[in-house]
Amino acid sequence: MERLEKNLTSQEPCPTDKNGLTEEQYLKQYDASIYDKPGVAVDNLLFAIDEMPNDNIRKLPEKRLQVLLVKRTEHPFLGAWGLPGTFLRIDETFEDASMRCLKLKSNINDMHLEQLYSFGGVRRDPRYRIISVSYMGLINKNQCDCGAISKNAAWFTIKDDKAQGCSTLAFDHAKIIEYGLQRIRNKIEYTDIAFSLLPKQFTLAELQQVYEVILNKKFSKANFQRKIKGKVECLNEHQKGGFRPALLYACAKNPNRVRTSL
Repeated sequence: MERLEKNLTSQEPCPTDKNGLTEEQYLKQYDASIYDKPGVAVDNLLFAIDEMPNDNIRKLPEKRLQVLLVKRTEHPFLGAWGLPGTFLRIDETFEDASMRCLKLKSNINDMHLEQLYSFGGVRRDPRYRIISVSYMGLINKNQCDCGAISKNAAWFTIKDDKAQGCSTLAFDHAKIIEYGLQRIRNKIEYTDIAFSLLPKQFTLAELQQVYEVILNKKFSKANFQRKIKGKVECLNEHQKGGFRPALLYACAKNPNRVRTSL
């Protein structure tokens, strides 16, 4: 008992600052209004692969990379297309704000999502200083029915690193799209990010199409199979329908223990 009392009485006093305030006292009298407060927004860059109609059963439908855009219904940039975004609420994380926005505008709950970059240009928004934390998502387009959620949302094909049919995008969203394309092209080389754009079961030809669309280059069949060796596993099942049903594959659960090698 004597030892406990000695320890209690020998505790060091709380440190004080130059004004003689402890941290508790400092926080009680702290005035946050002395600093300017920029707005914080979250913008979502959502990519998907679209298949172009094809009546020739001997050929795979051509694929194209698309981005989800929303037509603005208020100033600024009234009538312009931009990325789906929202302002950050005071009680939520960036991830929560991103998912709240995507669920509201595209009815998506389960997808690959990662923080892309922060955009803080002083004049990126004409209203006042707004910093945007951008997120990039990849989705199998068949899982997304944005038309049922918002009549102002639409998919736009990416061509020459730009959304085709949009001469001007709201804010700095064209820059965000370009940055996202660089990210996905880099990551597709060393991660399994491409599989987020496909159904769980796919053919090697379909996977090759996704790589070619994203990287904007063609691969020979042999070179491509060497490129993805260890990333996929054969399901020993064939695609239904088609001229020559091909074997189905899936993303390898354990890249070091692939059941069937290429």
